[in-house]
Amino acid sequence: MQFRQKALSKLQSPEELDVPVRFARPPGRLVLAVTVVVMAVAGYWALTGTVTSKLSAPGVLTHAEGSYLLQSPISGQVTDVLVEEGRPVSPGAPVLTVRTDQGDRPVRAVAGGRVTTLFARTGQVVTTGADVATVERVTDQDAPLVAVLYLPGESAATVRVGASVDLGVQSAPRDRFGVLRGHVKAVSRIPQTREQIGSFLGDSGLAAQFAQQGNPVAVLISLDRSAATASGYAWSSADGPPHAIDSGTPVTGAVHLSAQRPVDWLLP
Repeated sequence: MQFRQKALSKLQSPEELDVPVRFARPPGRLVLAVTVVVMAVAGYWALTGTVTSKLSAPGVLTHAEGSYLLQSPISGQVTDVLVEEGRPVSPGAPVLTVRTDQGDRPVRAVAGGRVTTLFARTGQVVTTGADVATVERVTDQDAPLVAVLYLPGESAATVRVGASVDLGVQSAPRDRFGVLRGHVKAVSRIPQTREQIGSFLGDSGLAAQFAQQGNPVAVLISLDRSAATASGYAWSSADGPPHAIDSGTPVTGAVHLSAQRPVDWLLP
C-alpha cells in the first residue's frame, strides 16, 4: 500500500511534466518497421503467390510405337542368326534359322522395326515360345524419341497434359549435363498391368520393376528438340552430352504439377 501511494504521488508531481514522452527508441523503431514490411510481404504473397510441386517417377526412353518380344514358334537348334542388333528389319523378314526334325525353318519378324536385343545365338537350343529378340516398332528411323514414365495410379489425376518435365538420364550424369527437357503429351487413365508394360516395352524385367508397387499409370512425355546439341534434344545445360541418347535408356522424371495457392481463403 505504501508503494502504491509513492507511485501515485510521483505521477501527480508536476516536476516531470515537461519531460517528452518517448514511445520507442530508434533501434526499436527500426525493428518495428522491418516487422511491418515482412508482414506486408508475407500477406501479399499469401494472397497472390503460388507454390509449384513436382512428382517423380521412373521411366524409359523409347519410340512412340513401343517394342515387342519376338518368340520362337518352333523348337530346335539355332543354325544361323540373320540380323544384327541396331539394324532395321522388315515385316516377315527371317531373323534366324532353327534346325528341327522337319529341317531348317526360319523365325520371322512379326512387324517391321529395329532389332534392339538378340537373345538367340548360333548353336543355342530354343524351345517353343522362347524369347529370341526384341524389336522396336520404328517405321521412321529418324522419328524422335519419347519418354514413358510410370506413376502410381492415385497420382495420375494431378498430372496435366502440357506440364513441363525434367528427365534425369542414366547415361548422362546430371551433375555434368543437367536434365533433359520435355512436356506431358498424354496420360493414361487406366493402370497398366505388368503384362501390358512388358508387351509395350518388349522387356519383362523393366515391366517387373515399374509394376513392383502395383499397377502404374503410363505418362507419355514428348522431348523438347534442339538443333544446338549433339543429341538433338534440349537440356538444362547449354550443350548436353556430346553423344546421342539411345532408346531403352532408363530415366527418372520430375513432372511439374499445376501451381497452387499457398493459402485457401474461406469467404462467408
